[in-house]
Amino acid sequence: MTTPTSPADPERQPTAGPGPGRRRLTELLRRDTVGGLLMLLAAVAALLWANLGSASYEAVSTFVIGPMDVAHWASSGVLTIFFFLAGLELKHEFTEGSLAEPRKALVPIAAAVGGMIVPAFIYLAINGIHPAGDHRGWAVPMATDIAFVMAILAIVGRGLPRSLRAFLLTLAIVDDLGAILVIAIAFTADLSPAWLLAALACFVLWWLLQYRRRGAWYVYLPLGVLAWWCLHASGVHATIAGVVLGLLTRARRDPGEAAAPLQRWQHLWQPISSGLAVPIFALFAAGVTLEPELLGRLFSDPVALGIAAGFLLGKPIGVTLTAWLTTKLTSASLDPSLAWRHVLAAGLLAGVGFTVAIFVTELAFGGGPEQDIAKTAVLLTSACAAVLGGGLMALLGRRGTTAAAGATPETR
Repeated sequence: MTTPTSPADPERQPTAGPGPGRRRLTELLRRDTVGGLLMLLAAVAALLWANLGSASYEAVSTFVIGPMDVAHWASSGVLTIFFFLAGLELKHEFTEGSLAEPRKALVPIAAAVGGMIVPAFIYLAINGIHPAGDHRGWAVPMATDIAFVMAILAIVGRGLPRSLRAFLLTLAIVDDLGAILVIAIAFTADLSPAWLLAALACFVLWWLLQYRRRGAWYVYLPLGVLAWWCLHASGVHATIAGVVLGLLTRARRDPGEAAAPLQRWQHLWQPISSGLAVPIFALFAAGVTLEPELLGRLFSDPVALGIAAGFLLGKPIGVTLTAWLTTKLTSASLDPSLAWRHVLAAGLLAGVGFTVAIFVTELAFGGGPEQDIAKTAVLLTSACAAVLGGGLMALLGRRGTTAAAGATPETR
């Protein structure tokens, strides 16, 4: 659930700073594979803790600190760091990256939209015809965990076209944007206009300081915290504050400037998100007690079936079919280095919802047995999607490596 590695070159960053050991650690935490591994370890630790020491896990999760308990601080507080990085990544892609030229990005953008709509439709269809259906989880199978997707691609990507990473990155970023919009619109409590106006004032001040090239970290940090608090009090989910602040951050550097704020802050906050914020969220979100009755219901409960079908069928069908229709109905085309089997593999891998889907699950169900069933379904289907999508990509990568090795110099 971490954002992809920052585009900022570490060599452009100020040379003064932490010692070599700490620098090595922070550079390690900027790698997709390391961030995904830490997230996975935190989720496994949560499952072990919740099942071997459920009383202590519950006690820590519900321990109140200020206005929220620890679990809500994890999902609404520290996770804002991740969403801030997601906003920075979106801003980068909109200004200089894969979304800067919508015509070139049209196929993966359309694929991402299809990969959100089809899973939600499948979930609603299954829960609509089942007498015990629960429509509240419709948004759960829409989510894609960008960190795990990019981490898996980094592991199995040898021999695959380089354009496949750009395709997946664009797909995951648009999917993130869709998830953010769903959270902001569908899971917003009763609005408080006064607090919402206060949050908007903070956002405007942030943009103005960026536009005027004013302010330092000791100005932006408290301003960001204030914006988070105002949005939390307004009824809008507080993590949206991170996205908005990221999108309002200046992305292009001025002449003589080592790096723009966007690159500097990505470089600074990426290790904190990968090494602290996201693992803390996973630790307090993935702790489901796997009771025999719960596991038995997974194969008959409409919520679990809707999530599983949405991820394992809806994602690859939605991504591949929408991308294909886009190439047939518009002038857009798939990158020449990509084949439709690559798109299908990307669709399978997009079924890895993991922590993003768990986050939406908490917002959708707000506790109770259905939330535990939904979380368990997310964990199991994400593992299946990782194996299926990663396995297919590894197979395609081996074929690509073999083909490249067998090519003559004239045909290369």
